[in-house]
Amino acid sequence: MILVTGGAGFIGANFVLDWLARHDEPVLNLDKLTYAGNLETLASLRGDARHVFVQGDIGDGALVGRLLAEHRPRAVINFAAESHVDRSIHGAEDFIQTNIVGTFRLLEAVRAHWSDLPEADKAAFRFLHVSTDEVYGSLAPDEPAFTESHRTEPNSPYSASKAASDHLVRAWHHTHGLPVLTTNCSNNYGPFHFPEKLIPLMIVNALAGKALPVYGDGMQVRDWLYVKDHCSAIRRVLEAGRVGEIYNVGGWNEKPNIEIVHTICALLDELRPRADGASYTTQITHVKDRPGHDRRYAIDARKLEAELGWKPAETFETGIRKTVQWYLDHPDWVAHVQSGAYRQWVQTQYGAPATA
Repeated sequence: MILVTGGAGFIGANFVLDWLARHDEPVLNLDKLTYAGNLETLASLRGDARHVFVQGDIGDGALVGRLLAEHRPRAVINFAAESHVDRSIHGAEDFIQTNIVGTFRLLEAVRAHWSDLPEADKAAFRFLHVSTDEVYGSLAPDEPAFTESHRTEPNSPYSASKAASDHLVRAWHHTHGLPVLTTNCSNNYGPFHFPEKLIPLMIVNALAGKALPVYGDGMQVRDWLYVKDHCSAIRRVLEAGRVGEIYNVGGWNEKPNIEIVHTICALLDELRPRADGASYTTQITHVKDRPGHDRRYAIDARKLEAELGWKPAETFETGIRKTVQWYLDHPDWVAHVQSGAYRQWVQTQYGAPATA
């Protein structure tokens, strides 16, 4: 069995679904079920004995310890995190508690469990920590992409909390010998993405006839990684990654945000034209840029390819088409995830009701 934390969130749930589509090895899924944790994403696993779900917090060391003792997983994959930059700017405390304190308590519970394992099981055990390229800070337009040796220079409360968690994982390896692996990924997109992040927000707002809010000039550059490619990379790192190493996971798709929005509009113009015949691009609205907005991220994933043979299967063109089509095909999921808390957040962030 493996233990997955945050397995009802966007990336974690995709990982659980993909894992059980490929393996009979069971998954113990621990998720706090905050606003972004959605069991409806895992509906296809209802009644599947290979999926054991527990609602709980990685910061609850006693609970984690009990789960480890009862289920004795051979690996822990830590997706659990607060992850939205804008939310971290409005209120950083949840990010400090989950991403730093929670990771510390999880590491301590795992270390205690690992220390008591028989030697063969200790040698085979892995703790895989899933992190982000945002810990590296911002790149100038002509700078080379982030490598694993790039120094951390986080610029938002979110990325600072993730950088801190990365350092804790590194320290627990070097000090205590815990067999850890760390992955730092670029921007994910794909099915089951909560509609506060750029791509799902643009799709959902466009279909609802709402404004498509683009920060500043929209020229912030990101590398885009289809979520199922990210899941395959994590499986590969878990399988064969060198203990103590960091692996950057990227899609080789650097694009400015405004280009992403125009691509989504073009796909929707093709797949679900507006009734009035106008393009969805008419809904684009530039809004005030957020504080400290990083201009460019880019991931150099050559280490992962050279050592473990991993490459993304999707181009951005194939991945974004699949993503837009998924949202068109799953309006019920979108409607259910848009709770009152989500509508309140959109109003706080963009200064207009979500129903406007």
